Amino acid sequence: MNTTSLPRHIAIIMDGNGRWAKLRNLPRVMGHRAGVKAVRETIRCCAEKKIEVVTLFAFSSENWQRPQTEVSYLMELFVSALQREAKKLHQQNIQLRIIGDRLRFSEKLQKQMAKAEELTAKNTGLIVVIAANYGGQWDIAQACQTLAKEVEQGVITSDEINASLIQTKLALADLPLPDLFIRTSGEMRISNFMIWQLAYSELYFTECLWPDFNALEFEKALNSYSLRERRYGCTSEQLRTDNA
Repeated sequence: MNTTSLPRHIAIIMDGNGRWAKLRNLPRVMGHRAGVKAVRETIRCCAEKKIEVVTLFAFSSENWQRPQTEVSYLMELFVSALQREAKKLHQQNIQLRIIGDRLRFSEKLQKQMAKAEELTAKNTGLIVVIAANYGGQWDIAQACQTLAKEVEQGVITSDEINASLIQTKLALADLPLPDLFIRTSGEMRISNFMIWQLAYSELYFTECLWPDFNALEFEKALNSYSLRERRYGCTSEQLRTDNA
């Protein structure tokens, strides 16, 4: 595949862990454990392809509504995965970032998040973003609150607020917007994930359950993306003229 047709930033909703486990008559938590292997494989594929950023939706702000036993297991899995994987990512020159509202997480988990980010902060390779207790509406609301405070303080006027300024206050404002959005398990919605940032992303949905998402499935998504024409509101003729 020509590297010019590759996305710079891929955003993924890792869906289907529970269904994967159910099909095998296993507890749902075993699906989450299997999903960690798919995360490793996806990160490896992104690094090999020289993708700049991959953002993984690990835990949404709505996921707290799940059974308490499952939530507790997810939190334990998150802590253990951070402890285990952060060093490996660091050795591979991969930077780890975590976005979302951390205040609801335990103090132990918050410290583990900060420690993992600090360890990898100066790495210059692939940037892996984990969205945890994250919601797109929350992200926009946070940006609006920040701008409201700046208006109150006289830093800006309300007339200066526009889409470009709002975007600078969102999570990952310093990174390229997602070019490709992937969702596994056959669900065809973005589920409050980076709803501002995905405005012009190419959407790719697959029936594959997340624990089964491997290098072959990743390649299918990239091949689909390479066939898209990204017009951003322009016509095909305009794009051809601009690129002539």
